[in-house]
Amino acid sequence: MRWKTLDDMELKDRTVLVRVDINVPVEAGHVTDATRIEKIAPTVNDILKAGGRPVLLAHFGRPKGAVVPEMSLRVTLPALEKALGRRVIFAEDCIGGPAKQAVAAMQPGDVVLLENTRFHKGEEQNDPVLAAGMAALGQVYVNDAFSAAHRAHASTEGIARLMPSCAGRLMEAELRALNAALGDPARPVAAVVGGAKVSTKLDLLGNLVTKVDHLVIGGGMANTFLVAKGVAVGKSLAEHDMAETARTILAKAAKAGCTIHLPEDVVIAREFAAGAASEVVAADACPADAMILDAGPETVAAIAAVFEACRTLIWNGPLGAFEIAPFDAATNAAARKAAELTKAGRLVSVAGGGDTVAALNKAGAAADFTYISTAGGAFLEWMEGKDLPGVAALMQ
Repeated sequence: MRWKTLDDMELKDRTVLVRVDINVPVEAGHVTDATRIEKIAPTVNDILKAGGRPVLLAHFGRPKGAVVPEMSLRVTLPALEKALGRRVIFAEDCIGGPAKQAVAAMQPGDVVLLENTRFHKGEEQNDPVLAAGMAALGQVYVNDAFSAAHRAHASTEGIARLMPSCAGRLMEAELRALNAALGDPARPVAAVVGGAKVSTKLDLLGNLVTKVDHLVIGGGMANTFLVAKGVAVGKSLAEHDMAETARTILAKAAKAGCTIHLPEDVVIAREFAAGAASEVVAADACPADAMILDAGPETVAAIAAVFEACRTLIWNGPLGAFEIAPFDAATNAAARKAAELTKAGRLVSVAGGGDTVAALNKAGAAADFTYISTAGGAFLEWMEGKDLPGVAALMQ
């Protein structure tokens, strides 16, 4: 993977258009979690240090091409100013008069935030006229929004093809981490894929079995694979109609030399509730009136042994119903083992996806992983082996 970074660009005295992801949660007109805003600070500050003038492009919510006052980026200004430690000038549009006037009035040290790009229908249609309107505002384009890189939108893909472009610090860190995990990884490589349904992760599983040495399958997905192998799973969440697909994936893995790891023992219960009575049984011994809600201790030990033998780990999805104790035990234990090996310098660990981040945080393991991606859809599409338009546009 080859892309330019801020270090490759001439930024002094230039207006730098920076695509960022500040699509943050808001309640009662206030940002409730400023994590995404805080993560763009290194890019903006480096542009300022180099003598550039940062102009921020971003979307907010799903206004579908209409001006929706409740989805104005103006609501992010206080959090943005706090994260950057300076005043941020707001422009009422991302093209045309308001944007041009705000940019023209910039002084050294100023930062401008343009209004929601999705207030224009052309944004999600990758309209070349809208892209050109944004490009006319500056001399350099920086994409620091990996989380939006799987969308070929005017502000993520169209504009990058019209002017000198590079990755921002956050995008750069993400791409380096992902390249280290699947592009050119230290081997052996293990992947953990959990979650409810095989049907939502077919492309992911199909790609991973050709790229990794070990694939650990957990959650409801594991139940479907057990069904595919003729194992009765009682009332467990499983996609019985996906059994043949699961068998195809197993065959593809065997041909590619990828070892698939399914639960050896499981935690079962008659109800899915906090503190519900549960017991550990062999994976093929789930009673007809029970459901599998987590992997058992023997499975956790086997997973830990896989981690011990590997140099690289990619993680997406929990091993069980991690939201409720005691069905979070396998996810917590495996996550802590991965964190311990990473901290000891024995494992490169990259994780991503909404439930994954929540599960690793709950386990207290996230801080010690090599890299945690909050990108969601973009992270999954990268794991599926798909080209991300926003990244591809930086590699001209």
